Amino acid sequence: MRNINNKLRKNHRVLSEQKYTEGKAKTTRNKLRSDGFDFEYFTNLKVYKNGAEYRFVYDIGYKLLEEDWILLVRKE
Repeated sequence: MRNINNKLRKNHRVLSEQKYTEGKAKTTRNKLRSDGFDFEYFTNLKVYKNGAEYRFVYDIGYKLLEEDWILLVRKE
């Protein structure tokens, strides 16, 4: 349990270090992976009516976009 919590905290730290503009940021999968982000660990999965699927690590969510891009959003 402690190891999972440590991975979640590290994922949150990596996401929170990104540069956000108006609560959103865009980055690449390789950039997050090189910073130590593990895509297998997240706290919540939200699917919107339009089919958009966001994975959240506490209060920061990400959506996989085309190619290697990822959209990051912060819950307010």
